[in-house]
Amino acid sequence: MSFFQDPPRLGNQYDDDSLLQSYLARTLPDDLRRGLTDEFLELGDLGGDYFYRFQLRDRLNEPELTQWDAWGHRVDHIEVSPLWKEAEALAARRGLVATAYEQKSAELSRVHQFVLNYLVQPSLDVYSCPLAMTDGAARSLLTLGNQALIDRALPHLTSRNPATAWTSGQWMTERTGGSDVGLTQTVARQTPEGWRLSGTKWFTSATTAQMALTLARPEGNGPGGKGLALFYVETRDAAGKLNGIQINRLKDKLGTRKVPTAELTLDGTLAVPVAGLTDGIRNMAWMLNVTRTWNAVGSAWSMRRALALARDYAQRRVQFGARLADKPLHVDTLAGLEAEFQAGFLLAFRAVELLGRMEAKVATEQELLLQRLVTPLAKLTTGRQVVHVTSEVTESFGGAGYVEDTGIPRLQADAQVLSIWEGTTNVLSLDALRALAKEGTLEALFSEVETRLGQVRDAGLRPCVGAAHAALEHARAWVSGALESPTTLEAGARRFALTLGRTLELALLSAHAQWCLDQGHGPRSRAAARRFASHGVNLIQQEASLEDARLLA
Repeated sequence: MSFFQDPPRLGNQYDDDSLLQSYLARTLPDDLRRGLTDEFLELGDLGGDYFYRFQLRDRLNEPELTQWDAWGHRVDHIEVSPLWKEAEALAARRGLVATAYEQKSAELSRVHQFVLNYLVQPSLDVYSCPLAMTDGAARSLLTLGNQALIDRALPHLTSRNPATAWTSGQWMTERTGGSDVGLTQTVARQTPEGWRLSGTKWFTSATTAQMALTLARPEGNGPGGKGLALFYVETRDAAGKLNGIQINRLKDKLGTRKVPTAELTLDGTLAVPVAGLTDGIRNMAWMLNVTRTWNAVGSAWSMRRALALARDYAQRRVQFGARLADKPLHVDTLAGLEAEFQAGFLLAFRAVELLGRMEAKVATEQELLLQRLVTPLAKLTTGRQVVHVTSEVTESFGGAGYVEDTGIPRLQADAQVLSIWEGTTNVLSLDALRALAKEGTLEALFSEVETRLGQVRDAGLRPCVGAAHAALEHARAWVSGALESPTTLEAGARRFALTLGRTLELALLSAHAQWCLDQGHGPRSRAAARRFASHGVNLIQQEASLEDARLLA
């Protein structure tokens, strides 16, 4: 038994990513791109070498909760994995949050920030989770304008010094449910020491954070979301003791097992209202705007990592006398996955661009409308794509893909959270419909698609243009008719939202392919656009029967 299979390897994750390089060449001014290249190369090397190898060695280490010390004191200490400890320092030093707030690249600062994360996060065991919430908390505090909290927390949330940097939690989910946060039962009571919170939070990600934003109902407020308020909580006092918080248990999850997610009891937790004593859900929306963007880019980098491993493995695995990379059926399978990845990448980074322009206050009115719709579309569309791509990649490794110590199953398990966290596909579809309620929003999306398609001249891309136009017109006709029936509108919301998301992806990919052809970056993205169009972008069923759906469900 002399044979041993050579495992997949990764190279520099910047050098090896032709799509990223062409995107940056198209998006960033030359002087800015050249100025950032060394930083991108350094993060690409860390992501493909040191931290990837560390990740494989650290596979079995998971967070551990110690509730009591040897002498009977309640301590509720969570020990995170060794990789997470290094990731915490790396994130601060490399400005994986701070870059967005330093604004050195002006309206392109968000692109700069998310490229850094895209290059290294696939090797950091979902340390992106606390960073996303930290970023969302910083943006929420700035936007809501509580100067005392800004002065207190923002220097920590955006620090480049590991000794002073904080992360933030986001505590919304209770036993009553995740999406319908209007059912929140946590109560806020005014006391001589300040506001104190009492209740149970069923799912709190990154529980080791130094602060959190959470929802509670001030005593005497009415029911529903209107009666909730957004509160700022520091998890420990000056002596390091937990602030009226008990950690009941860590959650036993399918994936993201390195993330210390816990059930908490708040028992007199001191808290500060962020922006008044009502409208907590509306105020929390600023955080969701940022975290959903992180979710979309996380889907892109997860697809990219899965495909990088699959492609390298296909060069090393020989079956029936030839490498997998030479087998037409295997090549065809990987090609389809690459097309989905390229489309998802461009949609995710379009959301990033719009967020950056909004924060830099240079966005047009049309871009502001577009940002409100593109964010949920990017999150829900890429969330479905990453589940499909990582599942297929697992299968592409055969039996090795099903064996935990290869690291491949983790890709699929961790990806599943991306269609769930911050709103499932159905919830985000309804959010997209709410975004359309603002006059001009759908027109802004149609204009964006038409503008991108108008840049396409290559004859080989004409089928892509035709498919996008047809899907867009079908979506326009469907929603016009469905507006007359709320039941029909809700039942078709998922197909409608995915059609809009995939149509925009095809338009972005086609325009990028044309640019690549014009600028000498080759025909690869043209091949991706044509393949993506063949997968189908119009998912609306004009005459889908609600009666049949009820029978089947």
